[in-house]
Amino acid sequence: MNFNLLPIPIPILVALVVVASIGFVFGRKSKRPAGDVPGRSRRELRRAQLVAVELEKIAWDLRKALVRHHTSVSKFRERVCKLNEQQQEAAWEDICREAEEVLRPTLRLAAQISNAHDEIRQQSANLMTFTEVRTDPLTGVNNRRGMDDALGTQLALMNRYGTRFSVAMLDIDHFKQVNDVQGHLYGDQMLGQLARLIDELARETDVVARYGGEEFLVIMPETDLEGAMRFADRLRVRIAKEMPLTVSGGVAEALDGDSSESLLARADVALYGAKSAGRNCIFRHTGDGAERVAAEAEAFAQ
Repeated sequence: MNFNLLPIPIPILVALVVVASIGFVFGRKSKRPAGDVPGRSRRELRRAQLVAVELEKIAWDLRKALVRHHTSVSKFRERVCKLNEQQQEAAWEDICREAEEVLRPTLRLAAQISNAHDEIRQQSANLMTFTEVRTDPLTGVNNRRGMDDALGTQLALMNRYGTRFSVAMLDIDHFKQVNDVQGHLYGDQMLGQLARLIDELARETDVVARYGGEEFLVIMPETDLEGAMRFADRLRVRIAKEMPLTVSGGVAEALDGDSSESLLARADVALYGAKSAGRNCIFRHTGDGAERVAAEAEAFAQ
């Protein structure tokens, strides 16, 4: 892709973001301890590749739009330069009409650049999940700071573009007993294993975070409540099948007017409902209240 043809350097900056982002990710990976799980590294690489593709697409779309607009503006400038005060009034009227025709794509281009800025901001937030300051040292997934940043990004996109997203809050059942009987070292091993399993089943676009203690949160962009609860229940079944423990979960979809606090509060209410119902189940919060999710995921775990 030849960015030297651009009349305005905005796409060049975007292209540099792509290059810097890829270099940042590979540099970050080279500094990881040797004991890190290869599967998680592969997942990070796939996510980095997705981010690079999205950034390149933004740059290419902007490049095409700017080239088209530059051509029309250049033609308009040439027409204006040829005019002088002695020319007929009709010629000036034609120029006025052409000015209006140039103005419309100019406004569209401004909106496109604004949208591109938002998209770059979102992809940059995705890249920021690779930094140590946003990583939980025990489990390798996002920490609270990474979670807060991801929630803020998704809420901003929802408020501006009407996109949907949901969260699933998962809590290990009777984890205190695990620590008391098996010891804290074994408990830490279980936390790491659970985080890897959640990370394996989540999509590259999802954000997995350690919410606190033995609680984890999965942020799922472009996912409604139905899709989120199916994922959460499939995950619950898989955990019970592959690990010596079970989890309870609460699922909620972001609603108009939500903040991070109000969304997490609904997921927490749903999680409390799952705990109160005997654990090892998933509850969803519809916005009016919490209800149990029918256990239909066993078939997916076979």
